[in-house]
Amino acid sequence: MSTVGAGARPEFRGGPSAESESSESGSGIKERGGEAAHGALRGVIAAMAMTGMRSFTVSTGLVDEPPPRAILRQKSKGLFRVMPRRFRRAGEELCHWGYGAAGGAAFAMLPERVRMQAWSGPVFGLGIWVGFELGIAPVLGLSQAKKPRPVDRLSLAVDHLLYGLVLSETRSRPRE
Repeated sequence: MSTVGAGARPEFRGGPSAESESSESGSGIKERGGEAAHGALRGVIAAMAMTGMRSFTVSTGLVDEPPPRAILRQKSKGLFRVMPRRFRRAGEELCHWGYGAAGGAAFAMLPERVRMQAWSGPVFGLGIWVGFELGIAPVLGLSQAKKPRPVDRLSLAVDHLLYGLVLSETRSRPRE
């Protein structure tokens, strides 16, 4: 296992040298697809980490209702309501993990010079939270968007920071 020296940046699988080689050989699209799939997997894992944090914030009263539950409870008139109650929590998590996968794939498509910055994942996670608070929640007319909830919002911002931190894999990795 090699370590990354000061000032050097760790490479993602298929880092800069593989990226330039693959684009010359015509398989750049395949490589980007692999990066998107890897990002989607990281996004699912990051969303799972958020699930753990939200279990804590909901059970301690810091968050009244997590956004995935609010969206499904307030806006799904069909599928979620006909789903047996014992499966609703699982359905809620699958929706959240799917959204996490989409976010992870989007993060993986950012330029490598951005992704490799330690701040990029947490900032990306906060961007998703801001997008929900200022865009999705008001457009859907969720009750959360209509009332001040400073502790709730701060808790959700922190769990999106966690999402971004897990997503970005800021640790040094062995080179291939």
